[in-house]
Amino acid sequence: MISLTEENYLKALFNLANNAGEVNVNELSKQLAIKMPTVTSMMKKLAEKKLVYYESYKPLRLTEKGKKEAALVVRKHRLTEMYLVDKMGFGWEEVHDIAEQVEHVRSAQFFDKIDELLGFPKLDPHGAPIPDKNGKLAWVSYDKLSNCHAGDIVKVSAVIHTSSEFLKFLNNREISLGTKIKIKSIEPFDRSMVVSYGNRPADTLSHIVCERLLVTFG
Repeated sequence: MISLTEENYLKALFNLANNAGEVNVNELSKQLAIKMPTVTSMMKKLAEKKLVYYESYKPLRLTEKGKKEAALVVRKHRLTEMYLVDKMGFGWEEVHDIAEQVEHVRSAQFFDKIDELLGFPKLDPHGAPIPDKNGKLAWVSYDKLSNCHAGDIVKVSAVIHTSSEFLKFLNNREISLGTKIKIKSIEPFDRSMVVSYGNRPADTLSHIVCERLLVTFG
């Protein structure tokens, strides 16, 4: 049996993994706001359970078993967020903390029913892919708005760093998934963008905001 705390560690490792599937111990410590000796102790414990590859002074990697367990926790979290938004009318900025609690419910049948009621969605309310019941995740290819060029017309397809403060900022700017944005110009000094979308007048988005908006073309 995997504990609630262990599930949180696995999910953090899953979400932080780079292209090589590796996570720095210090990065994990910062993400979880837990001191490094405590993180190291947990990694040794997870390694004993064959969930993590751990060696001193080397990056962490999830084993295949660990990846599946982590993906199933992520599945429960993202399905819960989708249900709260789609069926219960919560805003996308309101659902993270609730899903953090619900994701630890043990019943796979419960989440399979949610999946069915939602029509088997592929993405959560923030555009992140939802793993299937076997822990398989179909990654979606997005571009950062910050990497686009003047004249491009793109659609907001996902957001990263989904803090409630950032999502409230987007709400106030009337930016949501599906919003089509035209990049009118880019400021060379700070990479801020002047954009237009909807019926709003031209607006300026900071480079930080543009880094957090994931878009698709067409």
